[in-house]
Amino acid sequence: MHGEYKVPGGKLVVADVDVRDGRLANVRISGDFFLEPDEALETIDGALEGLPSVLEARDLAARVDAALPPGAVLFGFSAAAVGIAIRRALSHASDWRDHEWRLIHDGPQDPALHMAIDEVLTQEVAAGRRPPTLRVWEWASPAVVIGSFQSLRNEVDPEGARRHGVTVVRRISGGGAMFIEPGNTITYSLYAPESLVAGMSFAESYAFLDDWVLGALGDLGVKAWYQPLNDITSEQGKIAGAAQKRVAAGAVLHHVTMAYDIDADKMLQVLRIGREKLSDKGVPSAKKRVDPLRRQTGLPRAQVIDRMIEYFRGRNGLVTDVLRPEELRRAEKRVTEKFGTPEWTARVP
Repeated sequence: MHGEYKVPGGKLVVADVDVRDGRLANVRISGDFFLEPDEALETIDGALEGLPSVLEARDLAARVDAALPPGAVLFGFSAAAVGIAIRRALSHASDWRDHEWRLIHDGPQDPALHMAIDEVLTQEVAAGRRPPTLRVWEWASPAVVIGSFQSLRNEVDPEGARRHGVTVVRRISGGGAMFIEPGNTITYSLYAPESLVAGMSFAESYAFLDDWVLGALGDLGVKAWYQPLNDITSEQGKIAGAAQKRVAAGAVLHHVTMAYDIDADKMLQVLRIGREKLSDKGVPSAKKRVDPLRRQTGLPRAQVIDRMIEYFRGRNGLVTDVLRPEELRRAEKRVTEKFGTPEWTARVP
């Protein structure tokens, strides 16, 4: 069995392993990482040999850590990365390039329809009716998108939302509220088979699925990194927030909203929780906590999106696609039945 794990911001770790009588055999770890002393690689392989194949990644990592000689230097990877690579081999995990990725970048759509499209496309990938897909969103109107488990009354000031013409919708993933204005955000979703993140915890999969966008931002001159659990940030402030949902049928939805520009004063008039979050971060204003891509790149929003898409295409492959008529019909039906209803939006009052 063969498994690969690209450490976010680091190096590739490859695991080749057999299983005999429920135990690891013929373990071989390799990759483009750096390791001193040379003999430590044999130590890592030996530490894994004969271990039960049911051990979790963290337990495998602990065995590696315990076996490494004092002063061993692992550069570009870690014992945790080795454990993940082994689990991915045992789980028959897939890699980005194992799939023919599709791109959907349609015109502006209503907030509730975006929520429904996310649900439908995740189900389509899980059922094998759609290849893994990257969808870039365009917004038809201002919105607040609250997480699946957030309290509506605690998050949104209804008077502020009415005054600014903001629609409130609830998504299927957890996490915090997002304040959206057309032209001021960059939002995208990844719909992928669960095999892509096999062997990883939720936290590890966030970093893994965000790694490509860190590379894209780097090409734009923005030095950004993953901030656990679900933020992308830079020295100037937070750039983006991610959320994730896995469905039992075997797919993962990972979506990200990035701040291209932001009207912080308006945001704080619509979101109740804003001031508390800011005080918790020890910063005096949203403008200082969130640093938009417009200022950091100096590029038009459309150009930032195009550069991100081309980076993804060069790294993982990408074929231009559209939302299929039957997918759109299902999504519109879900708006009527679920995402456009007060019962769903206020399901946590």
